[in-house]
Amino acid sequence: MISIIDRYIARLFLGYFLGGLIVFVTLFVTIDYMSNFVRSDAGADAIISYYLLSLPALIYQMLPVACLMGVVFTLGALGKSNELIALFASGMSLARVSLPILAPVILVASIGFFLNDRIVPHLNQKKNYVYYVEIRKQPGLYSTVKTDRIWYRSGNSLYNIKTLQPDQATAMGLTMYQFDASWKLAQMITAESVKLLGSNWDLEKGTVTIFPPDSTVPITQAFKQKRIKVEEDAKDLQSSGQSTDALSLKELSRFIEKNKASGLDTVRYEVDYHGKLSFAWAAFVMSLIGIPFSVGKARSGSAAFNVGITIGLAFAYWAFYSSGLTLGRHGALPPVLAAWVPNVAMIAFAVFMMVRLRR
Repeated sequence: MISIIDRYIARLFLGYFLGGLIVFVTLFVTIDYMSNFVRSDAGADAIISYYLLSLPALIYQMLPVACLMGVVFTLGALGKSNELIALFASGMSLARVSLPILAPVILVASIGFFLNDRIVPHLNQKKNYVYYVEIRKQPGLYSTVKTDRIWYRSGNSLYNIKTLQPDQATAMGLTMYQFDASWKLAQMITAESVKLLGSNWDLEKGTVTIFPPDSTVPITQAFKQKRIKVEEDAKDLQSSGQSTDALSLKELSRFIEKNKASGLDTVRYEVDYHGKLSFAWAAFVMSLIGIPFSVGKARSGSAAFNVGITIGLAFAYWAFYSSGLTLGRHGALPPVLAAWVPNVAMIAFAVFMMVRLRR
């Protein structure tokens, strides 16, 4: 049952949390604006739309440090007013005192994770439209997937595309390699442009080169237009060229499974997949690690001291988390360990520190 004390501590935490979130988001937006738009001739409406569309993703990224600040300032305030000592004297343990803080943290983090996975990718598309079309005045760059980096394998075929525009169902600079059962190159198709029509691709201005098994001389024939049937769609090719930040967990999982089935290396994508899941716990982990550092001995209770604790712990966690992902992407750690070891280690350390306090 929720007591008056629980409600009091929860309200105190939510106040500091919201204040910290507003401060961090405002600070980031201000610095970003000064760096990128202060000299821009873009209209105020476009810039405001850009930041409004960026806001959900930015809030999600700032949730962990805002939760950490809420924990540090809440326990610091309780300690400074001697309310914490009174709670301990009444028989409440540190874990029990922390419960009305951690419960809102879990709720906020869960809502943030859901919105980031389901809503943010769609808002990012609109944000990109505003940025490229209304701010930079370069509509040709809108919804263009990375150039020269799209490599995709399906069965015995390997695709390379220089530029993909899935919204317009078009691609530029296609090179398609087709191999026989023994993985010897049998045919190569190139095209300047491609119209993606479901399972039919209409190629324009290209060549077909056949490599006969009984000859060392390839046969090349040019064409103006050619239609080929494929099993892929624009979404699969788009995923191969996009950053994982633009994909939901479901889309990323589908992309990993499809590439695994094709025998391609998916380590980097697996690390990013588990990293997305792991980051969802960042707010809880950072809040937990902040508890023992907020109620230890010799707490001054000053705002400057609490801000120092927040920045130090946030930096330590982020360095540990980023290092794990980097090691995973380079194959030094399995994807699951690379993403989850930092969280598990930090939770274990937080529990160890809390036990040492004997509260």
